[in-house]
Amino acid sequence: SGGMQKRVALARAIAANPEIIFFDEPTTGLDPIMADIINDLIVQCSKELNATTITITHDMASTRKIADKVAMLYEGKIIWQGTKEKMDNSGNKFVEQFIHGSSKGPIEIKLQDH
Repeated sequence: SGGMQKRVALARAIAANPEIIFFDEPTTGLDPIMADIINDLIVQCSKELNATTITITHDMASTRKIADKVAMLYEGKIIWQGTKEKMDNSGNKFVEQFIHGSSKGPIEIKLQDH
């Protein structure tokens, strides 16, 4: 299953006792329960190893659970950074649009005509 594959990948990542662990979309393709299990494992491993984790994700539930600090990239640049607690009141229209998943805002998605 996808959850088992993610757990195996996590086990491989921590086997060498790293100081920094990178995660790229660790919960993509998982149901909400399995995603929460993976998030719990990430938090637990980070604490037990005293490791820094850097995660790329669009999953806001994961962000809220595993992050201490958050940065948002847009067009290759960091447009906002701060604590997860400040994310909801960032005052940044790009961040607000993204975390609420709104199609209206400064981030425009161009759809191709066929």
